[in-house]
This record gives sequence, C-alpha cells and structure tokens, in this order.
Amino acid sequence: MTLQPLNPVNCEGLLQTGCSLLHLDGEVLLFGQKGWPKRSCPTGVFAVHLKHGELRLRAISFSSDSQYLPPLRCPAVCRLDPHDGLPESYLIHGGRTPNNDISSSLYALSIDSRGGNRKLTLRCKEEELVGEVPGARYGHTVSVVQSRGKTAFVVFGGRSYMPAKERTSENWNRVIDCPPQVFLFDRQFGCCSAYTFPELTDGQSFHVALAREDHVYILGGHFLKCDGRPPQLFCLHVDLLQGCPLLSCELLDFGLSISSAIITRTGPAHNYIILGGYQSKSQKRMECSTVILDEKGIHIEPLEPPKWTPDIIHSQTWYGGAAGEQSMLLAVPSERRSCQTNMQYFYLVNFQKVEDAKEGIQAQQVCSQELTDYDNSTPLEDSDELYFGREPQELDGSSEGEDNSYNEKDEEDESQSGYWIKCSHSCQLDLSTWEPYYTTELQRPAMIFCSTGEAGHWVHAQCMELSETLLLTLSQGNKKYFCLEHGGLPIQGMTPPQKVMPLTRPPLKVKQRKPQTAFKMSRTKKGVFRRLFV
Repeated sequence: MTLQPLNPVNCEGLLQTGCSLLHLDGEVLLFGQKGWPKRSCPTGVFAVHLKHGELRLRAISFSSDSQYLPPLRCPAVCRLDPHDGLPESYLIHGGRTPNNDISSSLYALSIDSRGGNRKLTLRCKEEELVGEVPGARYGHTVSVVQSRGKTAFVVFGGRSYMPAKERTSENWNRVIDCPPQVFLFDRQFGCCSAYTFPELTDGQSFHVALAREDHVYILGGHFLKCDGRPPQLFCLHVDLLQGCPLLSCELLDFGLSISSAIITRTGPAHNYIILGGYQSKSQKRMECSTVILDEKGIHIEPLEPPKWTPDIIHSQTWYGGAAGEQSMLLAVPSERRSCQTNMQYFYLVNFQKVEDAKEGIQAQQVCSQELTDYDNSTPLEDSDELYFGREPQELDGSSEGEDNSYNEKDEEDESQSGYWIKCSHSCQLDLSTWEPYYTTELQRPAMIFCSTGEAGHWVHAQCMELSETLLLTLSQGNKKYFCLEHGGLPIQGMTPPQKVMPLTRPPLKVKQRKPQTAFKMSRTKKGVFRRLFV
C-alpha cells in the first residue's frame, strides 16, 4: 500500500466535508459541491483526474432532458451495476445542501452519452415514491437487495431537524437522529413501506451499510442520544415474497466502533476495505479493516494501515471517498495553522500491490489526458483541433455557410474513424503505454488526413515524423497531405488559389496649363528693379 500526496490545481476549495465520489464509465466523479470558481457550472458534478501527483477537476454537463440536481452533502448513495441491459447508474436520496436545507428527494443518475474527445454527459431524473416514504434526512444509507429474482432498496438511519411542533427559536437548527425504521421500496412502482424491529432501539447515522444478495449488514454509526459510537453490527434479511415482503433483523456479537468511514471495493466479489472515520468525538480511527461477505456471513479482519504523515496524525478531521478499486482520496484540513499556507492537504491511498499499482497508474495516464486547467490555458483555435471527430467527407464539403454544429451520432462508433487502429505498417503507437507527444493532443493522438485515393485515411502525426508546427500548418486551409507510404512531404500540394487580376486604373490626365508669358525688359529697366529690391 502507498500514501501519495496530491497537489490540487485550482480546485482546493471545491472539496468539502460531506462530498461523494461516484464511479461511472471508468471515471471518478465528485458530487455535492457548488460551481467552478470564476466559471459557471451549476451542475456541481466534476470529473476527478489524478496524474503525476496532481489533482484536477473538470466540470461535467447534463443532458437537456435532465432535472436539476442540487449540491447535496452526506446523501445516501447506492451504486447499481449493469444488469438486464441497463447501464450502470446511481441512486441518490436525501442529503443536506450548503444552505442547510435537507432533501427528501430520490434521484437517478446515469450516463447520457460520450461526445467529442470522450466528453461525458450525464442524465438526472427525479423518481417519485408513494406510501410510507422516508422523510428528509442526511447521513443515512441506501442498499440494493436481490431476492427471488426481484430487486428492492433498503433505506436506514440518518439525521434531520426536530419536528416542526417541537422547534423553538432556541433549537430551530437542532438536528436529531431519525427514528430507527427500515424503509423498503422498489423503483418499478415506487411503493415504499416502513418496518420497525425490537433490536433497533435508537436512531443512528453515518454508519456503514454493505449488502450481498438478500442480506444488508449495518456496521458502526453515531448515536446522538448518547453521543457515542458503540461497536454494533446488525444484519437485515429481506425476503421479497409475492405481495408482502418479509424482513427480519439480527444483532451480531462483533462489530466496529466507527462512523463516517471510507469504503472501497477490492474486486468484483464482495470484498471491501474500510479506512478513516472516528472512534470518538476527539479521536480518529487510524486502523484499517477488510470486510468479506460470503454465504456464511460477514468477516472482519484488521489490515495494516499506511504510514501516516504528521499532518494526518495531528488533524482533528478528515474525509474522502473511494477513487477506484483499492484506492481512496483522503482530504485533511489544515485547520488554519499559521505555519501552513494550504487550506487542505490531499492524499491518494492505494492498497494495491506494487505491480498492480504501476499498471493502474499507467491506465490513469492513458485515460486522463484531457486539459482541465481552464483558467491557465488558452482556447484552441480551429486549426489546433485538427478536425477531431470529423469524417473525410465532412472536410471536403465543409464551408463557412454550412452548419458546423457537432452531431453526437457521428461519434458513437470511433472504430470507423480510424483513431484507435494502426495508421500504417510502420505505426509504433501502443495505446496501453501512449503518452501525449504534442500539446494539442487531448484524449487521442494527434492525427492528420492523408488525401490519397478516393476515401483517404487518417495517420498519426508522430508516426509520420511530423513536427507540431508542420502539423498545424498542414491542417489549415485547403492544403493536402500524403503520408510516407504515399509519397510523403515532397508530393504535398496545395489547391491553386484563385487568380485575382490587379486593378488597372488609367493615369490621371494633367490639365493643360497656359504657357507663362515672358516679359521683355531692357538693361536699364533691369538695373532699376535690381536697385529697388537689393
């Protein structure tokens, strides 16, 4: 395992306590924060890029048919793996906004499309629940259970404000634990029902919920009534019978005293790593644990933690989320120490082996080549984009008068455009180890169109030994390029420009002037005038 410090680039103030990290289509998304500094980003969702010890964020857009998703802190987040032809998605319930408003809404977040330069677009839909609906809350959990070929969701715990009848001017913003009820709902009909159990006597929040098939394990949590974190462990068994589900609760003998922990998966099986959190109000939990769910139940074993830095050891608070399998993003506020200039310190905790960690770093370098430092970068000109995502026929028939708007349907099948195939017999590009060679490269290698033949083909500029200056020059105007296998640079030509005849203007005619009359004077008169003016 490794502990790598990260340097945030223009995004330090965006990560706050209560944020959530989601995983969609191989990307890590930050959710729950307000917009980009000095820029308009109302979605509050950002793509997290970790590369060369730097932490960068890129704003994510939503589809036009999406509903507004408020920036929620400490919501209940449940990941849905791809199943029955449906893509991976997330369910987000409740949460607390930066304005201290508590939500009771249920949102479904999924992928809408992948556009040019692999730009990710999300879709958000608010789903309606009927019946015994859980009230507004935060710090709770949502778990997915499967039984008898059916799927349902379990909501438990959380905090909320005091009931309206009990609130006064002195305790108006006081929060309490929600009643210890278990809510079960299905997405197909939106029906929700509540259950109570004698084993659950007090409400709790910021616990850990892990599910496997028809079992949900509730581990740890904070109890406001006693202001403690007892080492409790409950097991909920859900049997989705036809018409009337059957739920039971069992109190197990062993557990963990922990709250606000970070969880990451260690593979496709139900294996997890728990890190962070608190053992008491003034003590962080510095240990790590592995949790395995199998047919026999739950198994919790201690795991050697990474070597903590002094900033982490002496800090009072810390938070973060899973940044991929066996990886965690950890944030430690500096608590305004006079000797420190940064507001927060960020670390990447990796529990992979050394060999697996190297492969993961290389994969991140391949998939995270997009420029994200928008404030310090200049916008690309039309010639710098090198016609990424356009077909050859679009280049031949393009003109200023036609509509040059981007069409997402043209980017669905990238195999036809030739970006990810060998461009020639001498092509040396390896996508698994490729790194950007030109400053204009974003998510794919810089390419240029070879005009030979009827259809032509695309070639990598690096394989054709083209400098970036020459690459930009050839991509401008009506210039044609032929790759090394079809003649190379000496045969490159340019469409002859239109001949512009110079304007011929006749010379201006000089007006005829009358000849000056000469006055004849004698020598005597000349002498008189000479004496007068000398």
